[in-house]
Amino acid sequence: MTRFLALPFVLGVGLLAVSATGAAKLKVVTTIPDLADMTRQIGGDQVDVTSLATGVEDIHAVPMKPSFAVRLNRADAVVLLGLEAEHAFLPALLEAARNPKILRDAPGYIDCSVYVTPLEVPTRIDRALGDQHPMGNPHYNADPVMAKEAARAIADGLSRLRPEHEADFKKNLAAFEEKLDAAIARWEREAAPLRGKKFVSYHPDLIYFAERFGMEPVGTIEIRAGVDPTPGHIADLEERMRREKVDLVVRELHYPAGLAETVARATGAKLVELPVMVGGVPEAKDYISFIDYDLQTMLKAVKGS
Repeated sequence: MTRFLALPFVLGVGLLAVSATGAAKLKVVTTIPDLADMTRQIGGDQVDVTSLATGVEDIHAVPMKPSFAVRLNRADAVVLLGLEAEHAFLPALLEAARNPKILRDAPGYIDCSVYVTPLEVPTRIDRALGDQHPMGNPHYNADPVMAKEAARAIADGLSRLRPEHEADFKKNLAAFEEKLDAAIARWEREAAPLRGKKFVSYHPDLIYFAERFGMEPVGTIEIRAGVDPTPGHIADLEERMRREKVDLVVRELHYPAGLAETVARATGAKLVELPVMVGGVPEAKDYISFIDYDLQTMLKAVKGS
């Protein structure tokens, strides 16, 4: 009888222990895999991280799945690129999730752009024109130096939510920055052949990458970010490419191949196909291998042209 009476107490203690263990892990949802990788490295065993995008999508058009709203409803934090990169899907998902912990300005809303000075900030903001970059170019994840700023914002956000682990988060941030700094030093040496090379891309995903490694963007196949090309625009772009001797046409892998191939063939430029996020190709399994893949692919194109 004593054994049976003690059983509920033992089970209760066990459930409390499980509950305490579960509470120790922050459930974090990121918008892209790049931020998921950084969050795992900074959060360590204090975080359980998932990403909405897998790396093959257009960040401006990630499909809205019902499961995403469920995931966000259960989250302690959402980590995003910011600068309205996720405008087409994240606000509606946050509304559907009904989770006050991760709404804008709540402690669990971690905007990684807070330390970033954006490029290409427009003088006129009008979404009616179709522009997807009303606050400036949000594709700073392609610049590893800007990634350090994103990582710092993640460490700040996790520390807000678990201040008792702030020292651990800062230590993990420093370790991540050390690895990234070593890679940046290597990349900047290796990137020497890219300096001064001109390129056209489908969308301005690589402006920060170009700025970091000394390349010169000449234009985009789109008329502007999010605005589909017209025959007249393509004719003008090809003429400019011939005039300025543009070396490369970059097709970000989530855009259709045909038009980029046509522009490259018409101008004699080399076609380069690149992912713009972690997970965009199997080789880009984490942030450092993503940047490494894009840089090495670009270098092969330049050396082969």
